[in-house]
Amino acid sequence: MATKIDKEACREAYNLVRDDGSAVIWVTFKYDGSTIVPGEQGAEYQDFIQQCTDDIRLFAFVRFTTGDAMSKRSKFALITWIGENVSGLQRAKTGTDKTLVKEVVQNFAKEFVISDRKELEEDFIKNELKKAGGANYDAQAE
Repeated sequence: MATKIDKEACREAYNLVRDDGSAVIWVTFKYDGSTIVPGEQGAEYQDFIQQCTDDIRLFAFVRFTTGDAMSKRSKFALITWIGENVSGLQRAKTGTDKTLVKEVVQNFAKEFVISDRKELEEDFIKNELKKAGGANYDAQAE
């Protein structure tokens, strides 16, 4: 059966993360049968990491505050988590299903496909976002 996405519900969750006035900094998009729907959401990145278990696949939209001595700003990441115990067929479908998620999640600085929990570490993601962000005025402080 072809995968579908609940666009309206997913868009609402996506907009919550994009809203600087919202405490929500992450939302997951999970599978409910063959439909992608909003999953959990939260204000602490560590709570998101707990969602990423070895037996599931999910998509996440996460807001990070990055910047340097001159400015702070929000940067967004699209994370595709594929647990180690996910079957080969489901792994393959995740790649094509991501196009449905991208119809909703359209603005992000960097995209990650992760199956190793070490790569979920906040410092690793923030460092990658910083590299993707361009000018780094922190170098003046060194």
